[in-house]
Amino acid sequence: MSAALGPPALSSAFVVQDEEVRAFQRDGHVVIRGLTSREEVSAYRDALVEAGRAAPQAEPRPLAERDTYGKAFLQMFNLWRQSEVAKAFVFSRRFAGVAAQLMGVPSVRLYHDQALFKEPGGGATPWHQDQFYWPLETDHTITLWMPLVPATPEMGTMRFASGSHRLGSLGDFAIGDESQQEFDRVIDEKGLRRSPCESFEAGDASFHAGWTLHSAPPNRTTTMREAMTVIYFADGTRVGPLDHPNRQFDRDVWLQGCEPGEPAAGPLNPILYEAGESRSD
Repeated sequence: MSAALGPPALSSAFVVQDEEVRAFQRDGHVVIRGLTSREEVSAYRDALVEAGRAAPQAEPRPLAERDTYGKAFLQMFNLWRQSEVAKAFVFSRRFAGVAAQLMGVPSVRLYHDQALFKEPGGGATPWHQDQFYWPLETDHTITLWMPLVPATPEMGTMRFASGSHRLGSLGDFAIGDESQQEFDRVIDEKGLRRSPCESFEAGDASFHAGWTLHSAPPNRTTTMREAMTVIYFADGTRVGPLDHPNRQFDRDVWLQGCEPGEPAAGPLNPILYEAGESRSD
């Protein structure tokens, strides 16, 4: 496809296999191979990287001056608002349809996207639960994690504590040294399996539930681990209590205009997939 026509649409359906759904429901995570082709990812990569660099959250400090969390990755949000190409990637009906199939829900909304680039020499990502931050009254939340380049375990690909999603909230632990220590203890105490880090081709993706404990080792290579994430939740979800500064912050940034008890359906949370509806990106 010529550059004038833009990158290929990511609206075609992708059928998740029954064993992949069962694995996600059992373990709280699953890898979906070939969710996009390498050619499709390549067509979006430059725009996503450029949008990440332009994002206001871009980290200006060198690695040596950051704490554990800051060394783990470069983190940029809402790339879909930076360019139409980034929006087409984040709003992909194909990706959202897989999220809906894995969770077993008919429709999903966008929570937010974020680029997570682990620099060469970047540190480990501590064990944490994403949903600790989210004021969403549902367990039907899921994150897509897709590298934009081939990624090996040495670059810091994801690992998970299988079955940890069934434990729900494991306490008031933001990502950092304390969460690493506490959740290592919980994993051992509960006898949970630490999944191995896997290699990914560009276009492969992992999906994990909001309560699934996950982490990543350092990037021991000279290549940037470029990865995009998109977070989805089931349509019909309501805003939960704003009982922590992180959840208050998330509501203010990504659930604008939505109060506790109301539907989580602000202007930044469009429906990205609805079963039976044909929609282009």
